[in-house]
Amino acid sequence: MKLQIMKYFIKIELILLLLIVSSVSTFCQTPTIGRSWQYVATRMPAEWYGSEESVKVAENVILYQRDAGGWPKNTAMHRPLSDPDRARIKDEKGLNDAIFDNSATTTEMRFLARMYARTGNQVYMESYMRGLRFILDAQYENGGWPMFWPLRKGYYTHITFNDNAIVNILTLLRDILDSDPELRGITEKKYLRDIGRAYRKGIEVILKTQIVVDGKPTVWCAQHDEHTLLPAPARSYELESFSGGESVGIILFLMEIPDPSAKIRKSVIGAVEWLDAHRLKNRRWDFFTNAEGLRDRRIVNDPEAGDLWARFYDLETQEPYVCDRDGIKKKSIEEIGYERRNGYSWYTDAPEEVFKKYPAWEAKYVK
Repeated sequence: MKLQIMKYFIKIELILLLLIVSSVSTFCQTPTIGRSWQYVATRMPAEWYGSEESVKVAENVILYQRDAGGWPKNTAMHRPLSDPDRARIKDEKGLNDAIFDNSATTTEMRFLARMYARTGNQVYMESYMRGLRFILDAQYENGGWPMFWPLRKGYYTHITFNDNAIVNILTLLRDILDSDPELRGITEKKYLRDIGRAYRKGIEVILKTQIVVDGKPTVWCAQHDEHTLLPAPARSYELESFSGGESVGIILFLMEIPDPSAKIRKSVIGAVEWLDAHRLKNRRWDFFTNAEGLRDRRIVNDPEAGDLWARFYDLETQEPYVCDRDGIKKKSIEEIGYERRNGYSWYTDAPEEVFKKYPAWEAKYVK
């Protein structure tokens, strides 16, 4: 009798083990595992949108949407949620963390547009339209957008070009106006006039905030004061500057505008010439083990290397600089502490994308 009972429990344990292994195997083989949220939201195969898995992801997206209409950033919305997770997120709906930074809000809206195009589910349209109204409500009268809406005290109120926040918004609005099938299909027609107005004002504020030196347009700061439109600081190590990083997305966006006005052409030409003049030629990152045995990095000269641009250039000298959390400008990353030296993107090669596309743009609109 005891032997039979033991065999019975062993059999049950084997069945449970097989079920667990099967479940884990199925989970690990789902198309979204190992993907970023941005990839899942907009770059999965067309047939995936509308699938059972995508519907579960859409439930998460709607759950994460804040009462204000936008979404929080840096959230892997495609990850499975437990019941406690869902309860917590539901309780957080009233948080004032709906944001445009790090592709938040525009990414979720594009995902919902894809889902609606393949399912016709009105819930997706309602959520998307709440996001659109969030964007329209958040825009300043001068055409800029803050980082958060409703406004949060501090540097968050500045007009935010950082991490392509405004460029992402304008690109979304442009795609709606250009009759992108998925976005136009989910957008209520009565909002098209407001979208057009917001789009035009957004371009106007880009042109108005461009830093002008000796009558010539240059580039932009990562953020600009919402009242004066002048370059503005953010965190303690993010001072007012010419930006060799955030300006790239703005330039590429302006270059995509068909039949650009004289003001836009002048803006692009000035920005490209400024970037060309501020290359850090033949530079690259060098990773090494420092005296404390830690993995460290520095910038070195290398005749075989390409060019880099600093993220920040001094507004008076136009020389590149870096900063520690004390807000004191330094000429090289060796002069700042280990944490900021290795924890921030001080240099970039992103402008190379501008120089790849500029000759064709110049030939079409300048020459």
